[in-house]
Amino acid sequence: MTPENYMLRAINLAKLGAGSVSPNPMVGAVIVHHGHIIGEGYHQQYGQAHAEVNAINAVLEKYPDAQILLQQSTLYVSLEPCSHYGKTPPCALLIIKYKIHKVVIGCTDVNPTVSGKGIELLKNTGTEVSVGVLEKECMALNKRFFTSINKQRPYIILKWAQTADGFFAPANGVQHWITSAPAKTLVHKWRTQEDCILVGTHTAKIDNPQLNVRLVAGRNPKRAFIDRDLSLPKDFFLLDNSQKTFVFNCKKTTTQGNTKYIAIEDFDYLLPQYILYQLYLNDVQSLIIEGGAKTLQTFIDAGLWDEARVFTSAKNLSTGIKVPHIKGNTVSVDNVGDEKLKIIIPF
Repeated sequence: MTPENYMLRAINLAKLGAGSVSPNPMVGAVIVHHGHIIGEGYHQQYGQAHAEVNAINAVLEKYPDAQILLQQSTLYVSLEPCSHYGKTPPCALLIIKYKIHKVVIGCTDVNPTVSGKGIELLKNTGTEVSVGVLEKECMALNKRFFTSINKQRPYIILKWAQTADGFFAPANGVQHWITSAPAKTLVHKWRTQEDCILVGTHTAKIDNPQLNVRLVAGRNPKRAFIDRDLSLPKDFFLLDNSQKTFVFNCKKTTTQGNTKYIAIEDFDYLLPQYILYQLYLNDVQSLIIEGGAKTLQTFIDAGLWDEARVFTSAKNLSTGIKVPHIKGNTVSVDNVGDEKLKIIIPF
């Protein structure tokens, strides 16, 4: 196998941590001895052991002569090993402790507490270090983490469903399902993988959404909604305290159970920017914006989005609320049940 094969394995392992490690990055590690994988691991849960630790422990548990094998091995890891004390000790020091011969890194860590320091520490102790194997793929793996660090805002996913004739919802404000069961199940899967979901006031009042995970197994995301005058009825799901929920309003800043009210003084000036920065401060690394059309368009017009996931049904409405206007590159179109799913990214 080639270094790219081993790194691809590390990437696939890292993906198993999706939805469980934020605000940390997803990381996978593979240990190879003379062409054979003898240990592998990934970061499984925020606050717990990192990928390198789990891979090394896998070798220690399996082989009586593990320490000798590790000294003759190459460690492939999708992201630069950490060099600082956080919730866990530095992975770079563990690699040095076991005298692993060579470390192949997919991409460097952009976090200022790590960036380049892990690589430098390894090199200074005689470890052979190589950086950049499947670098593009490793960076794409942690696009949420990199966006949070570099832009101080969550990675933003826009999501909506539209009819074949370009409508978002009926004009009368009645709840109207456009998508079929497979699309709804996929959306719930997405919710398990992201940190938070945001809706606007109109959607909250019309749909009374739960914004949780009911159709697949997985953890519920945080919820956020915009309610300028705190007009949402108190018995609605979004105020049931069942999940961590952010309420963006212009009247109060307080916390009541799992519900955090965040006051924004001027709703007419830089509203998307204020919302995103507050979510960033609350360790929200990724955000799905599920509507309504006005809320989606506000973020589009502000240039604050990283991808859009648009379901198009064969149904027609003839009249109603028009879909958001968005321009970008279409990267894929797939069938999901009776709908087409288009993924768009900014130019």
